[in-house]
Amino acid sequence: MAFDGIVTKAISKEMQTLSGSRIDKIFQPNKNTILLGFYLDGKNYLLNICIDPTNYRIHLTTHSKPNPKIAPNFCMVLRKHLLGLHIKNIITNNLERVVIIDFEGFDDIDDIISKRLVVELMGKHCNIILLDEQNIIIDSLRHIYKEDNTKSIVPHIKYTYPTTTKYNFLDCLTFEDFYGKISSQTNISDVFNGFSKTFVEASINELSIDVTNKDSLNTLYEYLKDIINRTDNNLLTFKTIENKKKDYYLVPSKTSELEPFHLNFFIDDFYYEKESKEAFKSYRDSILKMILGILDKYKKRLLNINEKLHSCENMEQYQLYGELITANLYKIQNENLKEITLDNYYNNEKITIPLDEKYTTAENAKRFFKKYHKLKNTLEIVTIQKKETLQELSYIESIIYELENCNSIQDVSEIFEEISENVIFKEKTEALKHKKKQKVKKSSLTKNKNVSFNPLKYTIDGYTLLVGRNNKENDYLTLKFAKKTDLWMHTQDIHGSHAILKLDNTNLPDNNVLLKCAQIVAYHSKARNSSNVPVDICEVKYVRKPANSKPGMVIYSNQKTLYVKPNKEM
Repeated sequence: MAFDGIVTKAISKEMQTLSGSRIDKIFQPNKNTILLGFYLDGKNYLLNICIDPTNYRIHLTTHSKPNPKIAPNFCMVLRKHLLGLHIKNIITNNLERVVIIDFEGFDDIDDIISKRLVVELMGKHCNIILLDEQNIIIDSLRHIYKEDNTKSIVPHIKYTYPTTTKYNFLDCLTFEDFYGKISSQTNISDVFNGFSKTFVEASINELSIDVTNKDSLNTLYEYLKDIINRTDNNLLTFKTIENKKKDYYLVPSKTSELEPFHLNFFIDDFYYEKESKEAFKSYRDSILKMILGILDKYKKRLLNINEKLHSCENMEQYQLYGELITANLYKIQNENLKEITLDNYYNNEKITIPLDEKYTTAENAKRFFKKYHKLKNTLEIVTIQKKETLQELSYIESIIYELENCNSIQDVSEIFEEISENVIFKEKTEALKHKKKQKVKKSSLTKNKNVSFNPLKYTIDGYTLLVGRNNKENDYLTLKFAKKTDLWMHTQDIHGSHAILKLDNTNLPDNNVLLKCAQIVAYHSKARNSSNVPVDICEVKYVRKPANSKPGMVIYSNQKTLYVKPNKEM
């Protein structure tokens, strides 16, 4: 949604009721956001000013943000000059995306002082500027230097308001004035200031008109005038734009009984949801990119190991060469030969052995034995390495599966916490630890406060099925939370979540319940798009965790297998 001039005017008009409120809090949660706390008539309000190039806006908010322990410089300047002052007025100039907040109060000797906060909401040129009584810049969130000093935003120079080459719609007192500045071939948002292209297109669709004739343009002109007039009376609301996901535009309200600050809080919820999704995607993708890099590294390691194993396939041949030469050494002249043919007493056949002419026959035999022992040792080492590498690959793939199925920043944070404890991720996770850690909400289901435990919960024919969301939660769910008599479920040889079907000894589930549970378990696995997924089921007492194994890794026995089609909706 474009935070254009008409939205800016409507939002600011709602906030004018805050005139007279006292500012008592100021903090800066990030480089683009300033939060101002106000107190009026026994109520506290929080004003969010964001100058992010893509999500710029100003509105009241109910969503708190972290307050840094060390306040940035501009935040300290605002505290010095604004704390304790009262809001005198909140205004906008025509349909410009500029909000002016005037403050008034008393200094230490009870003289009246005035300050002005200018919020410019213009994409990449957004800024927050603090002015004194003479409109001299005290400081700004972003400093802008220009050689000719035109529109420079730096302390101690006079502030000049933004200008535009577009027409001011408010100057069009009649339709003829409006029509004289626009033709049916011109987009209104390109001619008049304050209207975004999205808003104009949505308004045209709202009116169901075709702006190719004068009558339709007159209808649009009257509609826009009505919208602007309604901003003065706070009789506007937001409507969803058809065929666009999560996008809105201003329309006249059908009722005059509107909640106070309903536009502000609508904008607040809209951008909170949008930024939460963006933050989640960015956080998840950064960790996923790091893990995919490690996955590629281990795949290359496995390829190298397989090459070494391939080179060990002929090691028995070198041992045979050494044995045959040694056994026949008494009848072989001790000289340098290119090859030698001997009787193979294992199969009574002739065998030709290639030799290195740089060495004698006896020395070649020693070299064959040396090569055999070297390959034998290599085989022992790389066999262990391959087993460990396959385990690491399986664990990494399980992490990737979990990340791809995360739904919130909290889920991603829990996975990041898990991999931070693993040595294979240590170097990479250290580089990401400067990012703000998300608070993890502890569930009341666990007494262990070091474990985040909030599994997915399903109710099936009176039974409760709990499904883990990550490896650490899978471990806790299976090995700590579940009773020995509960049923444990997991897809066979496929990465997925652990599931526990809670039971009491007097009421065991029938096959229909087990099938429904297995379908849910299959859905919460890497095979959710398959049509026939094997799901193993056994009692929890038959599940155990090998020593030093990775989180989420268990072995089990006494299982039975059901083949089901994944289904989440039960």
